[in-house]
Amino acid sequence: MSVILAVVIGALTTCSVFLLLQRSIIEILMGLSLLSHTANLVIFTSAGLVLKQPPIIAAGETLPVTPHADPLPQALILTAIVISFGVTAFTLAVAWRANFMTGSINVDETDEDAS
Repeated sequence: MSVILAVVIGALTTCSVFLLLQRSIIEILMGLSLLSHTANLVIFTSAGLVLKQPPIIAAGETLPVTPHADPLPQALILTAIVISFGVTAFTLAVAWRANFMTGSINVDETDEDAS
């Protein structure tokens, strides 16, 4: 299973780098979003893909039942999702403003008189 995930992560990274090297702001945004999803998948697979108990402490106990799932990667992924949403919103705002100012979403086809 981890070999399949490694291949998927490699393919997603390749596609995201390809999109980041394009000239359209929308394609750059899609590459950035795909790269953030790839990072989430890397964090998810680094935690291990073993079925375990949830890290819930039962009534009257002081520790969770072992073996239990590590909640740290889950918290990191939730944080990464929120950060990628903020970066995507900011990049969309920059793309909209660039289109408004230059008349194009292509990095090379900007109006020379726009300032």
